[in-house]
Amino acid sequence: MEQNDLLQWTVELLERQGLQYMLVGSVASSYYGLIRSTQDIDFVVRFTLAQLEAFCGEFSPDDFYVSLPAAREALQRGGQFNIIHFRSGNKLDIMLPRQDAWGQQQLSRRRAVSLMTNTSGYVATPEDVILGKLWYYRDGEHEKHLRDIVSILQEQQLIDHDYLAHWIAQLGYDDLWSVIKQRLAMPAKEPPRG
Repeated sequence: MEQNDLLQWTVELLERQGLQYMLVGSVASSYYGLIRSTQDIDFVVRFTLAQLEAFCGEFSPDDFYVSLPAAREALQRGGQFNIIHFRSGNKLDIMLPRQDAWGQQQLSRRRAVSLMTNTSGYVATPEDVILGKLWYYRDGEHEKHLRDIVSILQEQQLIDHDYLAHWIAQLGYDDLWSVIKQRLAMPAKEPPRG
């Protein structure tokens, strides 16, 4: 199953089951900024236990790895669980909503968008994708997250800078935001000449 097929299939499942969800992570940042490859498709989903079990039950054990005990633990404690397509190695990271004030706002701010031909779904706002990327960078210091943030800010004209400034201060990302502003001020590199 190609990544776009897995994305479409999962969005259709989430919609069919009436779940509150949003696409986040690198696929979401590619929607708003420069496209880059990734093996993970990240969703934030709000579940009851019955909804979680019904959702996981849709993934055939012949085609997918999914651990229902891990999913139940993620629901109980907060966190995430994974679903992996055996043949392609493509992976879904299913995250439960954060319980802090920012996490509770994200799902209410999500946007309905056209993700691909004949598939519409919900994506986190560009501001919330940026904040998520700052969190991921702080957690693992992978350069790709800073590049994703810069590309979103360069590509998107309508960014709520007041919302960003509020949550950057609240979440303690001022130092990382200074790095982002420095990168945005740097002149763009010219592509190599062939």
